Amino acid sequence: MQISPGRTKHLETFKDMQENSGSLTNVNPHILLGAPPVEKKLLTIGISSVQHPRRSSLLGTLQSLFSVSSSSEQKHFIVLVHLAYADRKWLGQMSASISTLFKPYIQAGQLVLINSPLKSYLPLKKRKKNWNGNPAYVAFYSKQNMDYAFLMNFAAPYSDYFLMMADGVQCAPGFVTQIATTVSAWEYKPWVTLEFSQLPFTGKLFRTRDLPSFAHFLLLFYQEMPYGSLLIHFHDLMQQAPIQFFPSLFPDRGNFSSFGKTSNSLNDEEFEENDIGSPSNPAASVYTNLKATNDTVPMNAYSLNGTYFSSKEVEVGSHLTVVLDKPAQVFRVQVLTDSHLKDENQLKEGQVELGFDATNRITDCDDYILLGLLINGTLNKRVLYNESGKKVKCVRLLVTATSPSEIIFRHINLWIN
Repeated sequence: MQISPGRTKHLETFKDMQENSGSLTNVNPHILLGAPPVEKKLLTIGISSVQHPRRSSLLGTLQSLFSVSSSSEQKHFIVLVHLAYADRKWLGQMSASISTLFKPYIQAGQLVLINSPLKSYLPLKKRKKNWNGNPAYVAFYSKQNMDYAFLMNFAAPYSDYFLMMADGVQCAPGFVTQIATTVSAWEYKPWVTLEFSQLPFTGKLFRTRDLPSFAHFLLLFYQEMPYGSLLIHFHDLMQQAPIQFFPSLFPDRGNFSSFGKTSNSLNDEEFEENDIGSPSNPAASVYTNLKATNDTVPMNAYSLNGTYFSSKEVEVGSHLTVVLDKPAQVFRVQVLTDSHLKDENQLKEGQVELGFDATNRITDCDDYILLGLLINGTLNKRVLYNESGKKVKCVRLLVTATSPSEIIFRHINLWIN
């Protein structure tokens, strides 16, 4: 059975193929550095890296990953790096560099390096033409599919969630907390991947219980098409579309492609500022349990006339909620909290949620999903989530940590289709 564009495979047939396939039976990656955790973590961050023609970006990615994560965040994840290259000299050099630069993380059990032996790999030669007629490219993505399959299969037992990351990206501050908050909000909802980047190998979050199935899927069809296209078909198979969040937590800063020596200007589209015009802010009411100061009113934060709403008693669980008169397709949300002066009157910890309503409530909604966390008192995100065509009725700013000082809620801006 082969995969072809536009043709979805039946789940039961795939399960039968899984049971009859021994593709992962003899795969035993070697641990080069570190040791897997004894206790299960929240998150495994997986990186598969090969030798790049001009430079290695793996060390920079690891540096970014650990530097933007607090010590409390680091307790909840491990980083699993698959050095997917057989050259002993390169393996030795890369292992030595990582051992020197990241020794504390290896000793703390937060960083593990593995390598899969050549005997684990399936044949890379295929005579028929498929996705790309270039034999070198077919061999390249075929091996890459196996690299990721071995990495995912190894990672499955050690955490509840698995985050795929490429080795040419930088990490946004607090990305672990943002992902943890998101999975908490989506814990009981059906999904296969939550996607925090548009890049093909980066920011894809899986439940680890799904990793063995996807690893088998990659190995069954490793020569048919590249990883990203196979992931699309896997979503079709599981009858679940990917759920995407913006802006990206992992912008690509590399300038070289993984295949060959060609220049690559790939960057996350959502990091590029586009002229989207002025906010729409359709007719709505604003509700809050915050106490106003300076004769301000909650509606000031939603109006477009430059006024603001302020409060001194900002406690955990406080909210400022916009309830639209008519539910709408919101495609962008902007929240600003400060007084135009750096770090002054800023809500340090808060999150923005989108609300839907099936019971016709007047002042609230009965179902909320997380849109994102405030960073430096600000959120500015595009909205892609579309649950069966449901329109947004509520936009809620929720306080997640008590603030001792006065907070200014300057703008809640919405753009609608």
